[in-house]
Amino acid sequence: MTRFRLPAILLLSSTLTHLITPSIAQDKHPAGIGPSFKGPVGLQLYSLRNQFAKDVPGTLDKVRDFGIQYVELAGTYGLTPAEFKKQLDARGLKAISAHFPYEQLRDHVEDVARDAKTLGLQYVGCAWIPHKDPFDEKTCREAIAVFNSAGEALARHGLKFFYHIHGYEFQPRGDATLLDLLIAETKPLFVRYQMDVFWIVHPGQDPVKLLEKYGKRFELMHVKDMKKGTPTGLLTGSSDVNNDVALGTGIMDWPAIMKAARQAGVKWYFIEDESAASVEQIPQSLRYLERLNF
Repeated sequence: MTRFRLPAILLLSSTLTHLITPSIAQDKHPAGIGPSFKGPVGLQLYSLRNQFAKDVPGTLDKVRDFGIQYVELAGTYGLTPAEFKKQLDARGLKAISAHFPYEQLRDHVEDVARDAKTLGLQYVGCAWIPHKDPFDEKTCREAIAVFNSAGEALARHGLKFFYHIHGYEFQPRGDATLLDLLIAETKPLFVRYQMDVFWIVHPGQDPVKLLEKYGKRFELMHVKDMKKGTPTGLLTGSSDVNNDVALGTGIMDWPAIMKAARQAGVKWYFIEDESAASVEQIPQSLRYLERLNF
């Protein structure tokens, strides 16, 4: 009798595997990915800056538990790049990009390249051009020179440079804006752009039209919704952080924006939520992206 039991057990095991495995595979789809939005989507860790200030390992555990696989950095919270990379690796988190200070990119770009390679980054970015209000053409042209130089230097290390638009760059210049000048005069081979949807709408601009206009210059995006009633039409690059709300609860037309982003060839999407409620809102944003249709 024994010789007949083993095949029966194997047959039962095989049948159960076929029944169970598809369900498991479906449960393990990347967070934030749905029938329309295919990502890849990650988290800008600045969203949890207050939590990182108290507990780096515990906060990275939280990021992992959100179902996040990819992250963008804005500092390493008191750890060396090597130490922070070790913490990421232990949780299966991969750093794709990071923001570095303008002055460091201008004056110490080789140090930036070293740290970026230690962290395993693909992209090195800048999120703020130091300036006096209003942002002016002289400062813009200085930034153009810095970005072209930094981008070329980083390219020699196999790294891609980008600038994160923050809203103040829409100062008018004739029939155009200083952002138009910035994009026109930076070299596409060395300088890419990151669209933060909040900071396009805040100065009263249209993210869909901007994506249609500049297409492949935008390789990265911050997906960030804006609370209803938030003042717009401002060129300050500044807003109350609690005007950041969970995706789908604010004023952004995400179906139109995501469709335009896909057509433009955006390669990476990062949720950024700077509000005091970010821990609660990040999972809501991920679920919204999973349900989004466009």
